[in-house]
Amino acid sequence: MPRPIEHSSTVPASADKVHAALTSEQYWKDRIEQIGGPGASLKSVTVGDGTIDVVMTQSVPEEELPSAVTAFKKGNLIIERTESWGLFDGSHADGMFGATVEGAPARITGTTTLDGVGETTIVALAGTTEVKVPIFGGKIEAMISEQVLSLIDNEQDFTGNWIAANTNS
Repeated sequence: MPRPIEHSSTVPASADKVHAALTSEQYWKDRIEQIGGPGASLKSVTVGDGTIDVVMTQSVPEEELPSAVTAFKKGNLIIERTESWGLFDGSHADGMFGATVEGAPARITGTTTLDGVGETTIVALAGTTEVKVPIFGGKIEAMISEQVLSLIDNEQDFTGNWIAANTNS
């Protein structure tokens, strides 16, 4: 049964700056390089007029995986992630995210929002983690959900720092 995930974090920048970063190809290049992990790469970035669709690949080394995962998946865990952001309406934008694990019956899907609150922005997500493995699926879903939320915190910290370094105050 899919495990729901919800998370929100505050980025110390106005919503227009956060949206501008999230829809910038350079932001994604810098993010994957700085916090993407070993072997991480951007597979595609499609920038529209105020929108973006990103596909990236990341991996988790086998030695960092819990035994519940290595019992059914040998080698590094290769994760393909997608993220998209729609138009910004002056204070709000919607997006979508997803992730699949190569060679494993695991996926994450959901929606994202960004909402301006003065000079800060709340970035929130809601989705599900699903691992179709008998007996161990629930344990693996819990582990994946925990890892994803930690990764998202790191990405939001990166976003705030990237905006501070790449925009005029």
